[in-house]
Amino acid sequence: MATFRLQGSRVLAVDMTGDAVKAKNGSMVAYDGQMAFKKMSGGGEGIRGMVTRRVTGEQMTVMEVKGHGTCWFADRATEINLVRLSGEKLYVEAGNLLCTDAALRTGTSFTGLRGATQGNGLFTTTVEGTGQAAIVSDGPAVVLRVSPQYPLTVDPGAYIAHQGDVRQSFQSGVTFRTFMGEGGGEAFQIRFEGDGLVYVQPSERTTIAGDV
Repeated sequence: MATFRLQGSRVLAVDMTGDAVKAKNGSMVAYDGQMAFKKMSGGGEGIRGMVTRRVTGEQMTVMEVKGHGTCWFADRATEINLVRLSGEKLYVEAGNLLCTDAALRTGTSFTGLRGATQGNGLFTTTVEGTGQAAIVSDGPAVVLRVSPQYPLTVDPGAYIAHQGDVRQSFQSGVTFRTFMGEGGGEAFQIRFEGDGLVYVQPSERTTIAGDV
């Protein structure tokens, strides 16, 4: 299995010995050794995945990188966060997924209004299996614990990903931006309940669900 490691906080180094990874198309910045690059349709899921993504609007253009040596990846100088999965499922915004072990399965999942944070309809990208994934964030990501005793409420524009036995619901009301006089209409927040982790970034993207 390929080895993921960070060089600084904005470059991902992946050491491969005949292994393969799936990465965001165009994210390779350097490599040594012998590497082969292949563009994959529909996020690496063939015709079915391509059709699903076209219907849901959850866009993800992926390339497969395979070989012997080290390949370095980056995405617009954003911060990179490593997530290790042991049979779990990670839910992540398509634009925040940088690289995964080739053995990890990617797909789409209906998650309700939360999927509209990037204008991506009602679906989000899923990563499932055993291996590592790298996700990016605008600024260093914060990993917040959700427990049965302590549910968590997140602004849609700051949400990146979540994992674990977590349920999400949506509530209208005042967002953090509204307190600053920047809101412009009915606003929504994401409420997480259960037991798991939620990844947020210290920056808000322009959203649809966050401020309608």
